[in-house]
Amino acid sequence: MNDDFAIDVRGMTKRFGDHTVVNGIALQVRRGEVYGFLGPNGSGKTTFIRMLCGLLAADAGEGHCLGFDVIRESELIKRQVGYMTQRFSFYEDLSIAENLDFVARMYEVPERKKVVRESIDRLGLGGRQRQLAGELSGGWKQRLALAACLIHGPSLLLLDEPTAGVDPKARRDFWEQIHQLAVQGLTFLITTHYMDEAERCDRLAYLSYGNLLTNGTAAEVVAQSGLTTWTVSGPDLPHIAQQLRSAPGVLQAVPFGTTMHVSGTDGERLTRAIAPYRTEAYRWQPITPSLEDVFIHLMGSSKDNYSP
Repeated sequence: MNDDFAIDVRGMTKRFGDHTVVNGIALQVRRGEVYGFLGPNGSGKTTFIRMLCGLLAADAGEGHCLGFDVIRESELIKRQVGYMTQRFSFYEDLSIAENLDFVARMYEVPERKKVVRESIDRLGLGGRQRQLAGELSGGWKQRLALAACLIHGPSLLLLDEPTAGVDPKARRDFWEQIHQLAVQGLTFLITTHYMDEAERCDRLAYLSYGNLLTNGTAAEVVAQSGLTTWTVSGPDLPHIAQQLRSAPGVLQAVPFGTTMHVSGTDGERLTRAIAPYRTEAYRWQPITPSLEDVFIHLMGSSKDNYSP
């Protein structure tokens, strides 16, 4: 066991019937780190998170979470983990303060009333503490959920697509709170589909159909992909994209606003493929692949574990 890691697991596996939804995953997350967990819907991200916090028993695997054995000491892990689910999961007919008080009761938090007041103040909920949860906007529900996750003073927060359905400003405010908490020593494992959020993480892992395909910093993930990417602007890009997608050496041709990214893993073949389109009407430029380019490539190259 390495005390530098909040999460240090190997071989984590979960099966439902004949389907392996988490396939031998190894993951290390340092204490105080903001770690992004990415992948398409159905890739096993939520299942893996539930295994870490003891809500779902692993079929195989070993390691530690917050210093506790991830298989044999799951009940002890639960006490030190905050888990924010994909969907808002609090009582909509209770106020913000009442919801937080209820969660504090469940965790048997000492000086409960004081802790609830401090939690409300810390996350800027003071002016709304008597408002019913069902009347809150997506961004305010998100703040309430985060406050509830923190009420018992956890060391690790597992956040499952926490910003889905909230506006860009609320997302930015939420991430500022996350980084402020990380500076104080709190560790985060966060699932997200947003590439701008992925870039805010210290390190990333990409999971597809139960398999861990890549991990590292954003720069390392891009470098490991082996992709060569060109950007092009000009007229009738959708028509050119359709033609390029069937060209040898082109793995993807994806619109990016008024431009298009064309990528492949063989730089020479890709250059030959785009050569007929490098006319005066178009502006071509080689670029570093974006995270979105890399993740689209990884998604396309992985096999659905529910396919026959």
